[in-house]
Amino acid sequence: MDISAHLQGVINRSKIDNGIAVISSQHTTTALTVNEFEARLLDDIELFFRRVAPPEARYLHNDLHLRDCPPDEPENAHAHLTAMILGNSESLAVVNGKPQLGTYQSLIMAELDGPRMRQISVQIVGV
Repeated sequence: MDISAHLQGVINRSKIDNGIAVISSQHTTTALTVNEFEARLLDDIELFFRRVAPPEARYLHNDLHLRDCPPDEPENAHAHLTAMILGNSESLAVVNGKPQLGTYQSLIMAELDGPRMRQISVQIVGV
């Protein structure tokens, strides 16, 4: 999901013209990254991570019967591993009230184990 417009809205409401925005995911199976939000690239990224951490592989975390977890807990070790590789936060400069993203860059939230309701926190510091 391209959340660049959401970030711009938060910056607008903050009334900060110049500073830094720190954006963090509040979940262990989502990730944040800056990249090009283009359909074929997104497909490539998904295929890449399916090779790196295949959902059907054997993971100890997926031994739900050996863990104390809710009855609706999914087998999602692959999502945790992918999130660790991508990361859960980004920091972007804010200049003249706009996040500093390049021509083809977007702030992307990757849902790795959903869909579910998710929360992102944003802290903006500046003047």
